Amino acid sequence: MKATAESTTKAGPARTAGAKESLGSRIAQRLGGGLVRVFLILVGLFWLVPTVGLLLASLRSPQDMSASGWWTVFTKPSQLTFDSYQKLLENGDITSSLWNTVLITVPATVLVVVVGSLAGYAFAWMEFPGRDWWFLGVVSLLVVPVQVALIPIAELFGKIGLFGTIFGVILFHTGFGLPFAVFLLRNFFAEIPRELLEAARLDGAGELRLFARVVMPLGGPAIASLGIFQFLWVWNDMLVALVFTKSGTQPITVALQTQVRQFGNNVDVLAPGAFISMVIPLAVFFAFQRQFVSGVMAGAVK
Repeated sequence: MKATAESTTKAGPARTAGAKESLGSRIAQRLGGGLVRVFLILVGLFWLVPTVGLLLASLRSPQDMSASGWWTVFTKPSQLTFDSYQKLLENGDITSSLWNTVLITVPATVLVVVVGSLAGYAFAWMEFPGRDWWFLGVVSLLVVPVQVALIPIAELFGKIGLFGTIFGVILFHTGFGLPFAVFLLRNFFAEIPRELLEAARLDGAGELRLFARVVMPLGGPAIASLGIFQFLWVWNDMLVALVFTKSGTQPITVALQTQVRQFGNNVDVLAPGAFISMVIPLAVFFAFQRQFVSGVMAGAVK
């Protein structure tokens, strides 16, 4: 009886603390499930307003846009028309610049992913002289700003005949994208269990087969995240394109800026061009959002 009383006395404060904790957790759950969700939904809708406004503006005529704002479409849906997109397709500068953007972005993204994956695997699991020092050298390149290298690389490209070419822009984006790619993928590949790689080697797998059959499938989330980052950075770039491209190799960002400078009131071309330039990266992001989230959260939970 005495032991029972003592255990009851000791358990009493624990129950009280548990009751208080459960009450606080219930309050936090109610707040998190209600107000926080409503707040996040409102923030998301607020960030979508410019995108929706640009889409509706691209579907209106220049006369309607000069007369009223895009929100009047909700009361006058007859304003919507695809004439601006037809004019866009007839504008040779915009269409060729959009194709130039694809020719720059896709190779620059593929090269960074492929070379970064191979280098990340080598730094993570292959032994060679000075491996750690080489990796520190690659990581140190992350602090080099793009602006510092613009003039020296422009002079170098001019001497070897790459200035103003699409291939030169691809090389520039690849060079500046590789340090982050190697850093990210090396840290991700290093978390792969060593026993898994040793078992594959015992089965007769060489380094290349091990990389293709084991490392690449396990590193899919991180590789997808890297591809999305690189694609968005290159697609939306304007500074490098302004310096290294000419009239025939300009991407969509420079072409739209040129249209604004030359024809300040041709919104019937600028609005649909800007929307197409924005919607393609959004489509890529939403297509790979699961892999992106998995790559960002990789290693956070064991």
